[in-house]
Amino acid sequence: MVPTTLAPAPEPTSGRRGTRLTRRTRRAAAAALGAVVFATLGACGSAEPPPDTHPSPPALAADLTRADVDAWLDRTIPPALESGRIAGATVSVVRDGEILTARGFGEADVAAGTVVDPETTLFRVGSVSKMVTATAVMQLVERGEVDLDTDVEQYTGLDLPHDHAVTLRHLLSHTPGYEERAAGLFVTPGASVDLRRALVEDPPAQVYEPGTTPAYSNYGNALAGYVVEAVSGVPFEDYVDRNILAPVGMTSSSFDQPLPDHLAPYVAQGYPTSDGQAIPFEVVGVPPAGALSATATDMARFMLAHLGHPAGAGGGAGAGADTGADTGILSDETLRLMREPALDSDTLGALASGPRMGLGWFDESRNGRAVVGHGGDTLAFHSHMQLWPDDDTGVFVSFNSTGVDAAALLLREDLLDGFADRYLPSGRATPGTVDPATPGTVDPATRAEHARTLAGTYESTRGFHTTFLTVAGPLQPIRAEVVDGDKVRFSPGVALRPTVYQEAEPWLYREVDGHRVLAVRTDADGRVQLIGHDSAMSLEPVSAARAVALPGLAGGLVVLLVTVLAWPVAAVIRRVRTRRGAPHGDAPADGPVRVPRMLTGLAALAAILGMLTWAYVVVGVMGMETVPTAVIRTAQALTALGVLGLPASVWRVAAEIRTRSGWVRPTAAAVVLLGFAAFTFGAVELLLLSPDIGY
Repeated sequence: MVPTTLAPAPEPTSGRRGTRLTRRTRRAAAAALGAVVFATLGACGSAEPPPDTHPSPPALAADLTRADVDAWLDRTIPPALESGRIAGATVSVVRDGEILTARGFGEADVAAGTVVDPETTLFRVGSVSKMVTATAVMQLVERGEVDLDTDVEQYTGLDLPHDHAVTLRHLLSHTPGYEERAAGLFVTPGASVDLRRALVEDPPAQVYEPGTTPAYSNYGNALAGYVVEAVSGVPFEDYVDRNILAPVGMTSSSFDQPLPDHLAPYVAQGYPTSDGQAIPFEVVGVPPAGALSATATDMARFMLAHLGHPAGAGGGAGAGADTGADTGILSDETLRLMREPALDSDTLGALASGPRMGLGWFDESRNGRAVVGHGGDTLAFHSHMQLWPDDDTGVFVSFNSTGVDAAALLLREDLLDGFADRYLPSGRATPGTVDPATPGTVDPATRAEHARTLAGTYESTRGFHTTFLTVAGPLQPIRAEVVDGDKVRFSPGVALRPTVYQEAEPWLYREVDGHRVLAVRTDADGRVQLIGHDSAMSLEPVSAARAVALPGLAGGLVVLLVTVLAWPVAAVIRRVRTRRGAPHGDAPADGPVRVPRMLTGLAALAAILGMLTWAYVVVGVMGMETVPTAVIRTAQALTALGVLGLPASVWRVAAEIRTRSGWVRPTAAAVVLLGFAAFTFGAVELLLLSPDIGY
């Protein structure tokens, strides 16, 4: 569950019983989401789209009326669904305390021909669920039952292996310092979900000091949800239903898995593409992080509640019956607190000059206006919710297909951009943001120097640091390069498309022809430590060792593959020579090298088989499949045998030299030695031999 900013891991997907997704199709779907799975945004193997140059926002806003919004949506969404092979979409817009419009497009069930109904069709909203979780936490804060700055261990009693205390403020701002975890994000359909067990079984390592490093965390949000469960004394799903969904009037929404009988028939199917097989309803193992199923009109009611309107308010277009409630789910003061930055420069340092997380909300300010939001992605569903508090406006959108070439991700971004620039164009500057109309304060020479310093290769802090999946970082690096002398171009990963930034204030960068902002934290020597982007995300430089580990591993494997292939080739040559009666003058000398040659050959074969097994493991994990422990241990055992080829190859080189049979064989043995050395370095650096096989 991730907002698309790797990021994010995927979130839950939905579908109906009876339509099964084949393993091959499932893996293809996961590959199509490489950009949002595990924090990278850049799918391997797909061509990078050209940089997106957004036109300047219009000077005058279009009328934000139901008629104009409906007409704009009708022009924008249907053709995009067709060209992108996206099955369906649902949208709702709120304004001035009312549901301005709620629309459905395309199909909820392609096979049955069921159209999307914004009032009755449930979409899996993925990490947008986290805002419901944050709301539940803040209700407890408001009642004085928990404190934002108290160690959560006092509320949970889970005895998690933390080096530093973690607070609710850290959890809601995605700064508890956890590495990523993939295992347990989904469980087998039909299996029971136990939130406490999911949190205590193989918890992620705490790799950063809390409060210092934005690193989006599904686990962290799930832990916040467990605080709600532990303190309230009722299951998380029941608490949310009684204290948020029901009071707000979200009667067609639920965190339950499977859905209640009265809602199950109305959930949309999820698809890789509209012409692909439906993905079955996926059960989220950590429900607070992404298990919500909701309709567009229910999400509109939730937006109205967070804009400070009485729960159950918002009659308007497609709103359905009013619940009659006249109290809010949170006070206006608490609502404002959730939107304000949760942390400051005391812990974030220079990153505090850029976008910062609120207590659940991402800062998505643009056009000189304050904007907060949260996105969410599953293998099939892609959603986003944005609020414009000062303009009393909100928009929610969700798609039930990824589409061809991740079309839904691009359409979602373009739709939100289009809505902002059409109806809420550039106005006043928001405190703490970079106004594109304001000239930068950094002189050209300094901009050029800083751009050169910023250029390099980075990986997301939302990654794997202590497990074999640490390979995901070097596999999908984010590269920064200097363009036009003083600007920096980032490859996909900071955004869906390549983006160019220019320094506006010292170490604060704004997107050229866009609205994104980056903040850079450097050390005392001026070297880049972190690049903060999208509030809960940051990048760190790829270390020299990690930068060469993967190429070294690959290069070593090529050498070892040639070594293995040389075996049968040499056997054929010997047989041919024997048939022709060629002399074997050097045969006696082969004795001392026969054993080391055989050992290096067997080790090379083990290394290759080990890497093939690792490839199977990584593809399975990235496709959200459970990989048996025995398979991972087999990959490790084969890798270990491959590493043992290093001393065997040293023995072989020495033996070849002692035979004094010329320079060819010793040289070949030395090349094999280098291959094993590179393979061993890569395997060790990428933790392929780590005793911890959690992921």
